[in-house]
Amino acid sequence: MTGTAIVTGAAGGIGRAVARRLRADGYAVAGIDLADPGLDGVSHYPADVTRADQVRTAVGAVLADHGGIDALATCAGVTAGRPLHECAQEEWDEVLTANLTSVFLCVREVLPVMLEAGAGAVVTIGSVLHRTAAPGLPAYAAAKGAVAALTRQLAVDYGHHGLTFLTLAPGWIRTPATESRLAADGHDLARLRESNPMRLLADAEGVAEAVAFALSPAAALLTGSELVLDAGASVVSPASLLRDGHRTRMGLPPLGS
Repeated sequence: MTGTAIVTGAAGGIGRAVARRLRADGYAVAGIDLADPGLDGVSHYPADVTRADQVRTAVGAVLADHGGIDALATCAGVTAGRPLHECAQEEWDEVLTANLTSVFLCVREVLPVMLEAGAGAVVTIGSVLHRTAAPGLPAYAAAKGAVAALTRQLAVDYGHHGLTFLTLAPGWIRTPATESRLAADGHDLARLRESNPMRLLADAEGVAEAVAFALSPAAALLTGSELVLDAGASVVSPASLLRDGHRTRMGLPPLGS
């Protein structure tokens, strides 16, 4: 592919993998992040994506350097939270700003460029956790659900201008940050693998593959969709993982083995 792609959060686990993959696909990649992703062929545009002025400056610099913007992947975000009754409004606002407002600010800046060109593709990174909730993440779940809703709305509002919008909803993804949290909690990666029918432990490169597809013309018919990337974990009944008869049918060892 050719053209210019912006990747936010390009220094993070998923963002870095996406930037690397899009560069390999032939894009001129502009990484917007406070930290430098340090990738060959990926230009760094430092910005806090929760600040409208910094986003505007960074996108303006990308446009000045490359003459156009053909794709945007919003990979910036944080996973944080606590039970709602313990959550201060400042914490709530911080999580929603990092995961939702950042998407609004970045998409708002690239839209005029794509509308003028009559073409463009945007991929937002949501999460399966707004579909199958995990304890203690109300702000995160709310933000990621809103990202999916916003993306559907954008597909409706701008599809007739030739623009496409998709949300990817990853499940658990192997990154240095997630693996360190699991290790600290004493979790067993082998047991985690059993939580999905494919027995896969997804990594950031797998998400990057999906982003590359979602930005391609082949995904045009999927505009407005949310693609779940969890190897089938969210379609498994949790109770089935607790019964040895069901586990046998799923190819899993008995509990306690």
